[in-house]
Amino acid sequence: MKNDAQVVSDIYGFSLWSDGLVDVTDRGDLALRNPSDDTPPVSLPQVMDALAQRGISAPIQLRVQPFLDRSLARLHDAFSDAFRETKYRGVYRGVFPVKVNQQSDVIERLTEAGRAYHFGLEVGSKPELLIALAQSLSPEALLICNGAKDAAFIHLAILSQKLGFNTIIVLESLYEFEIVYRIAQELDVRPTLGVRIKLTETVTGKWQASSGDRSVFGLSALDVVKLTARLEETGFMDCLVLQHTHLGSQVPNIMDVRRAATEACRFYVELSRMGAPLQHLDLGGGLGIDYTGERRPDENSVNYTVNEYCANLVETVRYAMDDAGIEHPTIVTESGRFVVAQSAIFVFNILGATLYDNLEKVEVQEGDHHLLSDLLAVEAYIDGPRLQEALNDAIYYRDEIRALFRRGQIDLQLLARAEQAFLYLLSRFKAASKLEENAGQIDEQLTGFVDYYHGNFSLFQSLPDVWAIDQLHPIMPLQRLDEEPTRSAILTDITCDSDGKIDQFVLADGTAGALPVHELRDGEDYYIGVFFVGAYQETLGDLHNLFGDPNVVTISLDGEGGFDIEHETEGDTIAQVLSYVEYDPQDCLSTFRKTVEKAVKAGKVNAAERRTMIAAYKDSLAGSTYFGTDS
Repeated sequence: MKNDAQVVSDIYGFSLWSDGLVDVTDRGDLALRNPSDDTPPVSLPQVMDALAQRGISAPIQLRVQPFLDRSLARLHDAFSDAFRETKYRGVYRGVFPVKVNQQSDVIERLTEAGRAYHFGLEVGSKPELLIALAQSLSPEALLICNGAKDAAFIHLAILSQKLGFNTIIVLESLYEFEIVYRIAQELDVRPTLGVRIKLTETVTGKWQASSGDRSVFGLSALDVVKLTARLEETGFMDCLVLQHTHLGSQVPNIMDVRRAATEACRFYVELSRMGAPLQHLDLGGGLGIDYTGERRPDENSVNYTVNEYCANLVETVRYAMDDAGIEHPTIVTESGRFVVAQSAIFVFNILGATLYDNLEKVEVQEGDHHLLSDLLAVEAYIDGPRLQEALNDAIYYRDEIRALFRRGQIDLQLLARAEQAFLYLLSRFKAASKLEENAGQIDEQLTGFVDYYHGNFSLFQSLPDVWAIDQLHPIMPLQRLDEEPTRSAILTDITCDSDGKIDQFVLADGTAGALPVHELRDGEDYYIGVFFVGAYQETLGDLHNLFGDPNVVTISLDGEGGFDIEHETEGDTIAQVLSYVEYDPQDCLSTFRKTVEKAVKAGKVNAAERRTMIAAYKDSLAGSTYFGTDS
C-alpha cells in the first residue's frame, strides 16, 4: 500500500525510472537506497543539510558510490548469466571509455571496484592514455587504445606492454599502421593490435551517425582487405588479436544491437579465415539507460534490460562462431554510459520564482480604458461551459491593452494594472482547468503561462547535454513529496542566456513542458535533483558566463540511514575560473587596487571605504562562482 508521499512522488514518474535506487520516505523526502541490502534509505534533503553544515553548499554533483558498484556488478553478472545459459566458452572483459567521465575519483573507483572483474579502460587520446597508465589495473584487464593516434601516442602505448599492461592499439586507418610498424621496429617490440571496422548496419537514436559505413572512425571492407595484405607483407598478421566495432553511445532498439552484432561476427569470421589470429571481439558501446522509464525505443529510453542486451550479444556471437567452427572469442564491450550514468545526481537550490498568476484582484477605477473593464469582466464567465471563451477573451484584451501602450494611448500605471488583472485571471483559469474534464486544449494554452523557478546552477556547465542535444534526465523536487504540488514551472539557471533553462521533464504520463513544484517558503531551502548525470555531463561542461565546476561529493551509505563522505572536491573559485581564461587574479587585484587608490586621491572614497572595497574584491576572488547561502 502506498503512503501519501509515494502517491505524490509518482507524479514525477518515480516508480518508472528510479530502478530501485531511490525511494520516498513517509515524511516526503526523496531518499537513496543501498542497492545491495534493505538498510534504511538515506534522505537526500538531510544529506544536503548535513553537507551545508560542513560548508559544502549547493549546487553539488553528488556521486553515490554504491550506485556505481551496482552497475558494474550488474553488467558482469548479466554476461555471466548469458554465458552459462548459452554454454558460451569464452570470457567477458569490459572496459570503461575514459571519455565518458575522466574525473579521477570516478576512474579510481572503477579501477578499484573493477579489479574483481578484470575490468579495463578504453582511451582515445594521449591525456587519457596517461590517466590509464597511472591506474592499478588487474593484470588481466585490457587497455584499449582507440581514436586518432600520433607517433608519441603509439610509442607510449607500445612501451606500456613492457610494464605488463594488456595494451591493444586499435587501428583506425591504413596510415596509422605505418606509424605502428615504424615505431615497433625501432623499439623491437611486437605490438598487440586491433582493427576498427565500419559496419554497413546503422542504428537508430541520437548517435546514428556514429554507426554505418559513413561513420567517421574505422576501416571500410575495402580498407580491411588492404590492411590484411599489408599485415601479411610486413609479417605483422600475428599481432592482430582484436576486432572492434562501435554501435553508438545509446542504442535504443535491441533489434539494432542484434543486427549489428551479426554483421560484426561476419567480419570476425572472415578475418579469421584470412589468417588473423583474432581472440577478442570488441562490440563497443551502445548499452543504454532508460532515462524516462517508458521502456520503448526512443532517444531517451530503451526497449531492453541489461540482461536482455547481454543475452542477445552472447547468443548471436555463439551461433556465428559455432556455425563457422571458430573458437568463442573474448567478448569486450565499452559500456561507459551504463556503468556511470546512474551513479551521480546533480542537486541545486531554488533562489526564487517568477510567478505567472496573482491572487490580488484589480478593481475598476473611474477613467479606466474600456478594454481594462472588458478584461476584468471576463471573471464572470470563467466557471462553466464558457471557460475556453473566457481564456480567449482575456488574452485578446490583454494584447489590445499592450498595443495601446506601444502607441502611447495609455500610461504605464494603467498597463501595470492590466497586467496584474491578467495574472489574477490566470490564477482563476489554472484552478478552473483542474476541475474541467475536457481541459486539454486549455491546459496546452496555459503552458505558456507557467512559472519560472530560478535555480542556482549553470545549465551549460553541469547539464550540457540538456542544452545541446535535448537529453532528458529525471528531475524532481527532493522534499515535500507528501504535499500535492500546486504550481508548474520551467527551471532557469543563473546565466544571462535565454537558452539557460530546462523546459522538458519526465513525468508519469509522459514528457511535459513544465515541472510540478511546490510554493516556495521563506527561509526554507527548496532542492531540485537531476538524476542519472554521471555520463559525459562533467566532462562536456563549459564556462558560459564563467560559472565553474560546482562542489563534488562522493558518498557511501552507512546502512543506518546516514552516509559517509568518501571524496570531496571543492568547486572552482572565481580566481581559478579567471585563470582558465588567461587572467592572472593577482594582476586583476593589483589593477583594482590602483583604481581604488586613484579614487581615494580624488576624494571619491575615504581610507575606510578603500579597505572595504579591496577586502570585498579579495573575498570574491576566493569565493564560489555560484550564489552563496547568504545571497
